Amino acid sequence: MPAKSKSQQMAAGAALAAKRGERKRSELKGASKSMVDSMSEKELRDMAATKQKGKPEHASKS
Repeated sequence: MPAKSKSQQMAAGAALAAKRGERKRSELKGASKSMVDSMSEKELRDMAATKQKGKPEHASKS
């Protein structure tokens, strides 16, 4: 599942780092905090690997 925005991609990267133990879970904020528990490492890796070019800063709520 590719990220829909730059901020979603960056949150997935932070959650992935926490899941791998490269970052403390207590350092996470917002969406990345819930992503680390609700998504698998593969899902996070796929979302974090999404290219940012052409993506909006934030996804629209529709």
